[in-house]
Amino acid sequence: MTNHEFYMDLALNNAQAMKGQTDPNPLVGSVIVNDNRIVGIGTHLKAGEPHAEIHAIRMAGEKARGGTIYVTLEPCSHHGRTGPCAVAIVEAGIKKVVIATLDPNPVVSGNGVKILEDAGIEVIIGVRQEESQRMNEVFNKFIVEKTPFVTLKAGITLDGKIATHSFDSKWITSEEARRDVHHLRNENMGILVGVNTVIKDDPELTTRIPNGRNPIRIVLDSTLRIPFESKLLNDNLAETWIFTSENYDKEKARVLEGSGIPIFPTSGSKHVNPTEVLQILGEKLVSSVLIEGGGTVNWAFLENKLIDKVVLYVAPKIIGGSSAPSFLAGAGMDKMKDAVQLAGLSVQPIGPDYKFTGYPIYSHEGL
Repeated sequence: MTNHEFYMDLALNNAQAMKGQTDPNPLVGSVIVNDNRIVGIGTHLKAGEPHAEIHAIRMAGEKARGGTIYVTLEPCSHHGRTGPCAVAIVEAGIKKVVIATLDPNPVVSGNGVKILEDAGIEVIIGVRQEESQRMNEVFNKFIVEKTPFVTLKAGITLDGKIATHSFDSKWITSEEARRDVHHLRNENMGILVGVNTVIKDDPELTTRIPNGRNPIRIVLDSTLRIPFESKLLNDNLAETWIFTSENYDKEKARVLEGSGIPIFPTSGSKHVNPTEVLQILGEKLVSSVLIEGGGTVNWAFLENKLIDKVVLYVAPKIIGGSSAPSFLAGAGMDKMKDAVQLAGLSVQPIGPDYKFTGYPIYSHEGL
């Protein structure tokens, strides 16, 4: 490991610790080194607050002059709610900047580097680039496509079931796996389910970890069948948004909106249009969504190539039953060659279960 990699790893680790706090901004960490000593460390904590480089520069003070700053994302070059970090680096007298990756926003990418190089500062790009890009997979998609990064999560048996034939599902996975799910919820701005899940389970869809944030509860309900007594409508633990179709119950919508529940109609005649759901969420600056739906909802998003990441918690159990629900319903694939492949697959043991994480590759012939 080189010195550059060592210090960049420190910046990455500090940035990663803020996951779930900075949306819709990226995770960014920064370290300033002078005379082989760390003199400043900074992390972006929250949208609207100073960026990582500013925190590091303030900590270093005069010791920043003549030093090297490591930053996990190209320093910004524009005035937003905070000033441009590239200019602050120049003014601090820093002589070298090591950057993991450029800003993915095509409007600004490379502009921060230009400011630095025009000021005579040496710039090195690409140290731990892959790690930085993966850490900011949500931001990298949202800033370019303006729609949320979508993660499909399910807890399943070895034979792919999410419940028995009598719809008993408590519990397929272990306590350790369920605890990990709450960390996933904390990392996402929204959590999405279908109305059938609400009717059957009456869930809270909250994050039960210390200092965790509760995501916006997003319900797909084509005709507004959601019961008025549902916890999602009454517990005040988080916002609840309902997406519906063209044929929704107008009177019920009026009552729900009167109680503070936003209703978003989509163009689907019988079902909610999932593409429009993501477009609307993007307009509302929701940069990430965790789907915890049943097989029908899961398939609707997969069929439309809207899933960016899949997280499956697999319990070493087999329950069988042709009528037992699976985590994917719908028509399914015609041929094996059309199957969705998962790239970058990782497997992590969690208690007695296994967590599979991968990224769908949609074929041209199938999905």
